[in-house]
Amino acid sequence: MIYLASRGFTLLQLGILEGMFHITSFLMEVPTGAVADLWGRKISRLAGRVFFLISLALMFLAQEFSLQLLGFITCALGYNLESGAGEALVYDSLLLDGRKDDYMRVTGKKELVYQAASVAAYLVGGYLAVRSYPMVFYLSMGIALASLVSGLFFIEPHIEKTTSMYPESASRLPLIRKIRISMKNQTIESLKVIRRQPRIAFLILFSELMFTIIVSLFFYLQNFWKGSGHDELYIGIIFAAGSIASGLTSIKAPAIEKKIGERGVLLTMPLLLLICLWGIAVTPWQAVFYVMTGIIEGILIVAISDYINRLIPSKNRATILSFQSMTFSLFMIVLFPIIGWVGDTTSLKTAFLGMAVFVTFLCMLYLFLARSLFVQSAKKAGRVVDNKGK
Repeated sequence: MIYLASRGFTLLQLGILEGMFHITSFLMEVPTGAVADLWGRKISRLAGRVFFLISLALMFLAQEFSLQLLGFITCALGYNLESGAGEALVYDSLLLDGRKDDYMRVTGKKELVYQAASVAAYLVGGYLAVRSYPMVFYLSMGIALASLVSGLFFIEPHIEKTTSMYPESASRLPLIRKIRISMKNQTIESLKVIRRQPRIAFLILFSELMFTIIVSLFFYLQNFWKGSGHDELYIGIIFAAGSIASGLTSIKAPAIEKKIGERGVLLTMPLLLLICLWGIAVTPWQAVFYVMTGIIEGILIVAISDYINRLIPSKNRATILSFQSMTFSLFMIVLFPIIGWVGDTTSLKTAFLGMAVFVTFLCMLYLFLARSLFVQSAKKAGRVVDNKGK
């Protein structure tokens, strides 16, 4: 964001670029999730790395806004191909090894490694950006290439499919038509799973709205701090602290979840995020409250992932997880450009205040719906529920 702003792009243009990223994700998440379910998680992840490398080159070299749009579209395709496939690859590997109950612990460790790498990336990236932005892109491309090579050693878990890729009557159709039919059938089957398990939809909507707020803060706080006179190294240090908080929390997430339970996670996290938003909007301690969002992120990534995966059959896993990413994209398409527009026309401080007010009303609605959901779950489980829902 800072790099593109330094090249003359406005906050509104940055919002449009990020919006295009999420429009592409919204349109392509389910098709790419079906790719992973039908033709393999490994193939999907490798293709995602290739698209990501192309996007880095476009973002770095392109001078025109139209080419930057193409770079963001390519980047979105890269994320699409990896989002559901990566999580499905881990969960199904554990499932086939008879270690399904270890998923939350393994995800916590995975998140810790990711956040540790993020700490190094923010510090090194911030240091290099102060001196040479080209070095940031060269190093990023090198790491992306290394991850592509490591992906060649993945082992594809064998998933039994109850249906064929396409009907027998379609066996003589052209290849493109066969692919379209198989992807359509995969999508319809996955939607039926969600219809049978509405809790999946609730968890998806809850988690992705939370992540949308956190990601929006991540992007726009960069420009806020830069406009306040701080350099990239200072910003990198704050983001590194947030990653440390997220990583340490993620490794402890299984123990935290065990203590407070699913209900505790789903009720406590939105309130903590609301406190952080108001702290960023009305206090001078934006850095402190941003780091606190890392705690929320660390718990949510591990716990919500486990909750959702337990409800999904393997043959639909990558597709349904792509629905989850598609929901995130939809929220970003709507909210991200609005925040950029408010920041351009007034100030980012005003935009943060607007986010806090919006989420306050949203939390009131959410807590009402969540209470109803828990009451219904308790009734189905045969528990006694009093007139206060306790």
